[in-house]
Order: sequence, then C-alpha cells, then structure tokens
Amino acid sequence: MGALMNPEHSWPIPPPGGWTADDLDTLPNLPPHTELIDGSLVFVSPQTQFHMRAVNFFTWQLMDQQPPDSEVFREFTIDIDRHNRPEPDVIVVDESAMGDLDQTRLPAGSVRLAIEVVSPESVGRDRGVKPVKYAQAGILHFWRVENKDGRAVVYVYELDPSTGSYGTAGIFHDRLKVSAPFPIDLDLTAITAKRRTAE
Repeated sequence: MGALMNPEHSWPIPPPGGWTADDLDTLPNLPPHTELIDGSLVFVSPQTQFHMRAVNFFTWQLMDQQPPDSEVFREFTIDIDRHNRPEPDVIVVDESAMGDLDQTRLPAGSVRLAIEVVSPESVGRDRGVKPVKYAQAGILHFWRVENKDGRAVVYVYELDPSTGSYGTAGIFHDRLKVSAPFPIDLDLTAITAKRRTAE
C-alpha cells in the first residue's frame, strides 16, 4: 500500500490537450516501452513467453534477410504526429532515416514494415487502433502476429493507396513467404518449437 501512496509512484497528470511526442523524452520515471496514443500514455504489461520469442524471431530473421539499405529495430518508437508515438514490436526502416546514436525515435514515413505481436492486454490496440494509425501514416506493410493454440499465425496487410487503409495480403501459419516489402521466407514453427536437450 505504501508504494501506492508514495508521490514518486503516482500517475502523471496529462496537460490540457494531452501529452505530446516530445514529452516521452522528458517525462521522469516513465516505465520502459511507454507509448503515446492519442495524447495518452500507454504502459506495457508483463510480456508472455510467446511474445518474447516472436519478437526475437522476427528481429533476427529480418536482420538476416533485409536489403542493405534498411535497418531492423525492435521496440523502438516512431513519430506519427504530435499526439501519437507508438512503439511497434519490430520495424524495418529506410537506412536514410538513421541519425546519431542518441536518436530515440524514427519518422513513421521511414518505416517499410511494422510488426505487432498481440498480447492479451494489447488485443484492441494491435487489431484496431494501431493499424489505423499506421495506415494513416502511410506505412505500406503491417503484420499482426497472434498465438493460436500454441502456434504463431501472421496476418499480413498491405496499404491500399486508393482507400488509405490496409487490405489483407495473406494469413500464414507454418511458413511465411512474401515478396514485399522485400523477399522474406520464414519458418514460423521455429517461434514455438521446443528446445531439445542433449541426450
């Protein structure tokens, strides 16, 4: 109970109009991986083993298959507008957007692919809110990864320029093979494969 009464652990009170993207860099004592959605701070809940494995898998696999003019980041915020600075689980960005090593965010316009791994507490944001934000920001490719009975399922979306919204480009269960945003071939069973111990 003491921690709840301690002023150091009280929730930050938003200013009129909500928080801004710049505030994420200056607000003290924010938990790691805090996001900004519509001017509100979103805190991350403890992650599942599936989430950790999936994020690691896509990070390393995409780093191995990415073209030379791109970079892969995990859990790094992107600027959409003044009141939206989400943190996709994995992004592939244009290398030209890279600044110095003190950079804390990237412009949404530099993102070629955004990936969200769905957690129980993030279902609404990952299925509804974030895809709309990413599409409005012009991110051409979005993947949503879900745990279906212990197996990874990837929902692949591509931006339709005529509507400004995402259309389904495929649903992948055991193997994901696409040609855009660049040639990618992934064995999705490796995400949840059990590790073998030495005999």
